Amino acid sequence: MEKRLLLAIALSFSILVIYQLLIFKRKPQPVTSPEVISEEKPFQRETTLPPAKIPSLKEFPKEEEKIQPTSEKAENLILVDTSLYQAVWSNKGAVLKSWKLKEHKDEEKNDLELVSQLYKEANIFPFSLWTEAPEDSSIYTRARTEPPEIPSFDDRINSNFYKTSKLRLELKDGQKGEIRFEWADDKGNSVEKIFTFQGGRYDFEVEIKVKKNRQKIEPLLLWGPSFGNRSSTQGKERFGGGKGIAYLKLNKVKHKDERKFKTEDSEFYNVNWAAYEDNYFTAIFLLSSRKNYVTFLKHTKKDITYFSLLVTIPNRVYIGSKEFNVLNEFGYETKKIINFGFFGLIAEILLRTMNSIHKIFPNWGISIIILTLIIKIIFFPLTYTSTRSMSRMQELQPKIKALRAKYKKAKKDIAQRRKMNEEMMRLYKEHGINPAGGCLPMLIQLPVFWGFFRLLVVAIEFRHSPFILWIHDLSASFWPLAVLMGITQFISQKMAPTSADPTQARMMLIMPVIMTIFFLSFPSGLVLYWLTNNILQIGQQYIMNRLIKKKKRETHGKRRKK
Repeated sequence: MEKRLLLAIALSFSILVIYQLLIFKRKPQPVTSPEVISEEKPFQRETTLPPAKIPSLKEFPKEEEKIQPTSEKAENLILVDTSLYQAVWSNKGAVLKSWKLKEHKDEEKNDLELVSQLYKEANIFPFSLWTEAPEDSSIYTRARTEPPEIPSFDDRINSNFYKTSKLRLELKDGQKGEIRFEWADDKGNSVEKIFTFQGGRYDFEVEIKVKKNRQKIEPLLLWGPSFGNRSSTQGKERFGGGKGIAYLKLNKVKHKDERKFKTEDSEFYNVNWAAYEDNYFTAIFLLSSRKNYVTFLKHTKKDITYFSLLVTIPNRVYIGSKEFNVLNEFGYETKKIINFGFFGLIAEILLRTMNSIHKIFPNWGISIIILTLIIKIIFFPLTYTSTRSMSRMQELQPKIKALRAKYKKAKKDIAQRRKMNEEMMRLYKEHGINPAGGCLPMLIQLPVFWGFFRLLVVAIEFRHSPFILWIHDLSASFWPLAVLMGITQFISQKMAPTSADPTQARMMLIMPVIMTIFFLSFPSGLVLYWLTNNILQIGQQYIMNRLIKKKKRETHGKRRKK
């Protein structure tokens, strides 16, 4: 039983590592350093999109009022500054060109940029508009032919200079303010974009009105290309989360990795919200209750593939970190975008508990250690039962070996095997031993480990969080800690009683080596949890071994007196 359990644990670790590497491993995207925004060519999209089923645009009765041409002659940058972020909008297309988080840093210790710098290559910008049906749009013809002489409607509304209400908006926590973009021509085409921000919050309100030939139409809003700027160094250090889209439908969140996105799965209807995300950050678009549409697009330019998200016009947009408490307060079930995995409920309980501990001890490493101690205390009865059962099984080994010697042909003879099992169960019953007593308590603890694993992989609280000495980031791997964990795992395993024969026991000693190899790529926060668990297990095992020996001496003493 012990051999099977250890094998099961090893298999679980293998599956976990293979799953993470296959599902989340990705080719790092090229990153260009932020620079002052300069003049770009007119908005052009060059793609190899498959035929999409974009809903036909709603048309409203024609309005005869005269639309006054409104525009500017040059590009202006509009700055929105709050305590949480600094955003830069451009009146050229009324698009977003920068969204930097002040409370989170990149690998160079600069404010973290969530707008991908790939827009400089793809010439596609977040908050661009899409109004044309695919079969009528030049987006398809440009991949095969020269750009048309007359720009399409989408090209014009995404490249013309909009009139803006202000060039700078500074908001203190709680204050509200808006930025208004307006553009119109003499042919009855017009666009109005209104963004209302509030200081101290990542989310803002969105209102967009579009007229084409004096008819109101409902466009799609684009976020892309991609999301954030993941460096090659960061890609090697991080173990876990992917980059792609997520959406909430029927109270269930589904995650789609951008690199493995399939054409037939690229369209979604009637969703509550859609998001572009990576492991720790996201741009969430809250959609209205009316019929809505979401699609994930692949843009191809010069043999380079870019990804973008298209959604119907949202009521509100959230661009920020995937902090559990912040998303929980924000509402709309957006906290579910944090992918805690199969044992999500356990991970959520662990995170809530750790947040409470962190308020008293403001160090996430200390919080991990204290929570591990709490878990160890909770599971102590099960651990003690398991150890005692394994100790009794160890005492019973000579009799079990005698039974197996008695029924040598049990492997081939079903009748002998049945008799041997009956005698073995009778032997267990006489000595009050449950054969599964040593395995079951440990199996019960596995969901907690898996919950802890997912928690430490995806929770932003541990990103760039230092512990002590050379551990500067609990979300990144740190090999010396993994080696120390392997040593404590070996000591703990040697101290634990075993019912296996000497040959099997020696073979099982390779487990600490295997686990060390696995943990070399795990987040140091997870390694710290397992290391703390091993140290506590060693102390606990020492105490239990002494108690068991004392009880044996007392039992043998009573037998001698009799």
